[in-house]
Amino acid sequence: MAVAPLRRKIAPNEAARRVPRQQRAARTLDALLEAAADAFAERGFEAATMTQIAQQAGVSIGAAYQYFPNKDALALALRQRYGDEMDARWSALVEAQASGGELPPAQLAERLLDMMVELMDAYPAYLPLLSISLGFRRDEAARNKLRQRFATLFRRYNAALAADEAYRVAEVMLQVVKSLNLLYANAKPKERKLLVAEYKGVLAAWLAVRLA
Repeated sequence: MAVAPLRRKIAPNEAARRVPRQQRAARTLDALLEAAADAFAERGFEAATMTQIAQQAGVSIGAAYQYFPNKDALALALRQRYGDEMDARWSALVEAQASGGELPPAQLAERLLDMMVELMDAYPAYLPLLSISLGFRRDEAARNKLRQRFATLFRRYNAALAADEAYRVAEVMLQVVKSLNLLYANAKPKERKLLVAEYKGVLAAWLAVRLA
């Protein structure tokens, strides 16, 4: 009769050491990015230091430098993360339109701008990072994919739109929405609401004409 092999009990501290290194690395990365976001939002990019960020993240300064060589690298990673998040939100909006019927152009414009404001409110470091010159550039493939999704949606509004024309409309629309960022960052709270209302009016009127 075969004898079942004995199973050695694993001590709690040994089990913790067996957590895959990739998972520990991912947690450290997230902690550093969250700490950097808090520091940039509260103190500004120039005043924040890598030492403060490492302390807030609960890691040694040496470990922090293993992930990010300087503040610029942290800021660049956050800009990338925020860009990916915005693309994901807009892509979800397009998919919802494709499955549940299109919103009227005015409502589409309103929702797009609301989503931009929601992102800026959800991530307080987003606006301070806009003024930092980082050589940031979105991935070209992801950028084109998002515009193509909107172009496909626009041709459902207006079948007479050629593919390249619909893509152009999508590109201009997204640039208009993103142009709100710097104006919003420099405006006082009351003025921000008025700016968003103006943008909604402009974008709604333009889309109504282009998608008619």
